[in-house]
Amino acid sequence: MSQISPIQALYDQCKKACTPVGIPPSSPVIQNLCSLMDKTSPADVGLREDNSDDDRCHGFLGHNSDDNFDMIARWDQSIKYLELHENESFTMCIFRMPKSTVMPLHDHPGMTVLSKLLYGSLNVKAYDWVEPACIQNSRGPGYRPVKLAKLVVDHVRNASSGTSVLYPKSGGNIHCFSAVTTCAAFDILTPSYREAAGSTCTFYLEYPYSSFPIADGASIIDGKEEDYAWLEVIDTPNSLCMLWGEYKGFTIKV
Repeated sequence: MSQISPIQALYDQCKKACTPVGIPPSSPVIQNLCSLMDKTSPADVGLREDNSDDDRCHGFLGHNSDDNFDMIARWDQSIKYLELHENESFTMCIFRMPKSTVMPLHDHPGMTVLSKLLYGSLNVKAYDWVEPACIQNSRGPGYRPVKLAKLVVDHVRNASSGTSVLYPKSGGNIHCFSAVTTCAAFDILTPSYREAAGSTCTFYLEYPYSSFPIADGASIIDGKEEDYAWLEVIDTPNSLCMLWGEYKGFTIKV
């Protein structure tokens, strides 16, 4: 009997445990998935660190598609999203980021996300909302309100780092990535994004805590001021350029 592949084992676990409303944070399946993902290598998902052609994606997703630019250079500097599998309960995918590219600050509403860096180095900066919610609405006409968030992590991960997990309300659900070197991350998201149901990715702009003083001079921070930021909802950044494809490097038995 042939040995089951690591990706097939992960798919089988997700199929059993994930539902259209996600997976309970206390579920032991999360640790099982982390253990399997920790052992996943680039070769397990058909990637080679030294060959971007292994991305094997097609199509283009971006907001500057009508601009005049060098398509070869654009391809080289684009973040590649490779879909391994998606249904309403979970998504398995790979993000490949060229050196110095940035995935802007964004969230995963109501979702649990497991992420394992397959190769390279990636700086992760992540926030969670302060509870109870603290919102500043008095910025003047034409300005959106800002909401207070607390820093969870701001560090560099590499291939030796264990699988990270974020939950709907903890673990750094609002985060941005900066590629220190060319890198690739293998992610499992549950449940999947569902735009028809209003489950969409939201982008944010961050401001230092001191930018918007609390009324009456009250302080609600616990710890260092630099561990807090005001976040403003913004439109999808024009600078974000992603190539979207379905990966063809192997087959998952569904």
